[in-house]
Amino acid sequence: MREHPQAHGVEGRVEGQIVRRGDVAYEPVRTSMVWNGLTPGRRPEVIVRVASERDVPAAVRMARAEGLRIAVRAGGHNWFGTSLRDGGMLLDLSRLRRFEIDTASATATVQPAVRGQDLMPALARESLAFPGGHCPSVALGGYLLSGGLGLNSAAWGPACASVLEIEAVTADGELLRCSAKENADLFWAARGAGPGFFAVVTGFRIALYPLPRVIRTTTHAFPLSDVERVTSWVTDTAEGLAPTVESVLVLATAAPEMTSRSPRPKVVVAGATVFAGTDEEADASLAPLRDCPFGDRALFSDTDRPTSFDALYADSAAVWPPEHRYAADTLWSDEDFTTLLAKLSESAAACPSDQSLVLAPVLPVSTDERLLRDMAFSVLGRSYVVPYAVWDDPAEDAVQMRWLREAMHTVEPFGTGHYIAEADLTAAASRAERSFAPADWQRLRALRAAYDPDGVFHSYLTPEEGGAS
Repeated sequence: MREHPQAHGVEGRVEGQIVRRGDVAYEPVRTSMVWNGLTPGRRPEVIVRVASERDVPAAVRMARAEGLRIAVRAGGHNWFGTSLRDGGMLLDLSRLRRFEIDTASATATVQPAVRGQDLMPALARESLAFPGGHCPSVALGGYLLSGGLGLNSAAWGPACASVLEIEAVTADGELLRCSAKENADLFWAARGAGPGFFAVVTGFRIALYPLPRVIRTTTHAFPLSDVERVTSWVTDTAEGLAPTVESVLVLATAAPEMTSRSPRPKVVVAGATVFAGTDEEADASLAPLRDCPFGDRALFSDTDRPTSFDALYADSAAVWPPEHRYAADTLWSDEDFTTLLAKLSESAAACPSDQSLVLAPVLPVSTDERLLRDMAFSVLGRSYVVPYAVWDDPAEDAVQMRWLREAMHTVEPFGTGHYIAEADLTAAASRAERSFAPADWQRLRALRAAYDPDGVFHSYLTPEEGGAS
């Protein structure tokens, strides 16, 4: 980045909190910037916690004046804390939590730090919904910028497909309104570029959907040794299901309610959630998964359980509590799920933590091309898997990270790409580039050069910058 002389008085125009490295408050503020208990050791020179969207242009001008490169945080939920970078400025938007719902147009305007647990209940009171993240504490800013593989996304598409308009502050401090018709290039990039986006989004206008009146889940758990049989059954069955059925396969330690055995065994879980308008629709949608042809082998079965968005969020919060330590990586592949999960089952069996898991959404996002147009996000394979390392003892950091890397190594030969929101960008220099179609990666590079020629904004995290404290 080209350095500029420090502009007198720029700092004073920021109404929010400014914390500089060396200040007494610096370390507590720095560590609070990451939701994950595994905090990266990277240290920005200054952290600016904006008080309102008016602070953002002033903060950008301040960064330029001091020759600081900017990283942006909305909710800090990224597993590897990509907003924490060495040197430069961390621009924290976590106080921007306002949203307004327009029921007449079925749209909402939301600031970047609005979380699913705040938005979804408010929408439900208006009989509306949105494909928010599966974890309740995920803020919309980073989630939407990365594409958004969320609730009911097989029917509603990636969450960024529902972004109709954004307001963004560019590298020169200018506020732009962007849509498919206005500043369309920047709008395209904002729908999928993720943590390498080269502007600061201060607001989104999003499309909303009718609230599913009936939500039900079906769950079967089998011994891990049955992984190929179960995976084949679920994937074959899923081909005939309505897109409103969210099917998933999970390799994990059996939950306490699944067995009284001690130690609890490793299992393959076949789960499904339907988002329906009526009881009859829910019954018909889940019927193919209600009875398994080898159901006598199930260690646990729970079919047609009524649930809600609130209950789904509570279940997710129990699997991913904020005080734990996490690492994750993603893989798109054109190989079938049976091959991928057979490989990953060996890693799951040897996992050093009972809390870790391998997640395989059978249809993570809609296949409707109309919902995948005009965005940097793209589906890079027909199968998608995510190994999660979850633990709570800092002394196990190296062991748990090694498990994640080795698990990924078993399936990477089958890989066609990664998902930028949850990819381990510290694992390999190719992770960021391989999270986009080749033409889209080149377009992103060209747009970065056009909109941020001085390198005001950090690009994607690299392995050289990795590390945790």
